[in-house]
Amino acid sequence: MNKIDKLLAEFPSYSEELGIDLTTPAGRFKWFLASILFGARISEKIASNTYEEFEKAGADTAEKILSAGWDELVRILDEGGYVRYDESTATNRLNIMADLKEIYGSLEDLYEGSSDTEDLEKRLQDFKGVGPVTAQIFLRELRGVWDVDPEASKRAEEAAKCLGIDLQEFEGEKLSRVEAALVKLHLRYCKREKCSECPMREFCEKAEGADA
Repeated sequence: MNKIDKLLAEFPSYSEELGIDLTTPAGRFKWFLASILFGARISEKIASNTYEEFEKAGADTAEKILSAGWDELVRILDEGGYVRYDESTATNRLNIMADLKEIYGSLEDLYEGSSDTEDLEKRLQDFKGVGPVTAQIFLRELRGVWDVDPEASKRAEEAAKCLGIDLQEFEGEKLSRVEAALVKLHLRYCKREKCSECPMREFCEKAEGADA
C-alpha cells in the first residue's frame, strides 16, 4: 500500500467519520454545525461527542436549533463534554442560526449568493463565532461538492512536508480527503510527538531523522 492509500485508510475525513452525507443540503448543514464545534479550542473527541448529542436530540437544522432554545442547547453541550464553554457557546449557536436565517435564508442560499471562495469565506466569518479556522474546516471537505478551493491548513502542510507529499498534486474531493487525513495525523501524532506510535512512521522523514 502506498503512502496516500495508507494515509486515507488510517484517517477518514471528519464528515465521513460522523456519517454525514455532504452531497445533500441537509448533510452540508450538519457539517456546518460540526465544523463550528471542531473550530473551537476543544479536543476532537469532545467536538465529535457534542455533534452526536446534537444529532441525538434532533437539533440538526437551523430551525430545530432555534426551536430547541438556550436551555436545551446548554444541556446538549454539557452531554457532549463542552461544559467549560456551554453557556456562551449556546448563545453563540443561537445567534449564528438566527443570523443565517435572517440574512440568507439557508446555508445553500449563502453559498449561491457568494461570488467565489474568498467571498464565501468572508460571509461565513461575518457570523460571530465563525473565524478563519472554522471556515477552513467547513470548506475544505466541500471541495468537489461545492465549487470552492480554500487554502490548505498549516497543520496539513506541516504533516505533508514530513511525509514528502505535495498537496498541489491533488484537487477537488481527493484533496479534501488528503488534507483532512493530514490534519488528523498532525493533531494525533505530529503535534504530540508520538512518532513511535504513528501509523505513517515508515513514510515520515522526521521519524527517520529521529532514529538516526
